[in-house]
Amino acid sequence: MAESNRDRTVEGWIWNENVQPFLALLARYAGYDFDGSDWQAVELGLEATDDEHPDRWYSYPLVGSDHHFEVHLAQAVGGNEVSVRVAGTSNSELLLRADTLIAAFATRLVA
Repeated sequence: MAESNRDRTVEGWIWNENVQPFLALLARYAGYDFDGSDWQAVELGLEATDDEHPDRWYSYPLVGSDHHFEVHLAQAVGGNEVSVRVAGTSNSELLLRADTLIAAFATRLVA
């Protein structure tokens, strides 16, 4: 788990098609109901991102009844990956869950 002591983040990458289910599951951990309007905002925000430029990442807050996450996302230009950074909680169990989701959604499932 890549974790910074300064701001308590986990990071990695996931496949583009897994962004919506990743955010929906992460939101559940926060106690937040991630719905279609949330997805529309994220989908639009991701369009102009570039993971090689820190100023071109998109941030989306997941503020729930239990916890708060700040999710930073950026597309890999020319690829199908989305870089992900999750911050906003010092709860080590939630950071581990977020890290596990990142690892799981970096895997392509064969149907």
